[in-house]
Amino acid sequence: QNLTLKGEHINMTNEEVLPKVQSIIADQLDKKPEEVTLTTNFKNDLDADSLDIFEIINEIEDEFDVKIDTDESIETVADLVNFITEKAEA
Repeated sequence: QNLTLKGEHINMTNEEVLPKVQSIIADQLDKKPEEVTLTTNFKNDLDADSLDIFEIINEIEDEFDVKIDTDESIETVADLVNFITEKAEA
């Protein structure tokens, strides 16, 4: 199963996913995209609360056509990017 992005089935790499994830997170949290790196922790570095994270996950699910369960241990941007690319390869 490949990710469906804008109607196209494609395999995505971390390098392709990260810029879009950075943009979504930056928009949601009113940050600059360059403040969002792979090592960025949502709660510790971006002061994101559970509602912020919920809204980010909803946007990510819509953008990348993936389902992220709330029990996934996503604490950093890398966790999120890796989750998306793994789902894309499933």
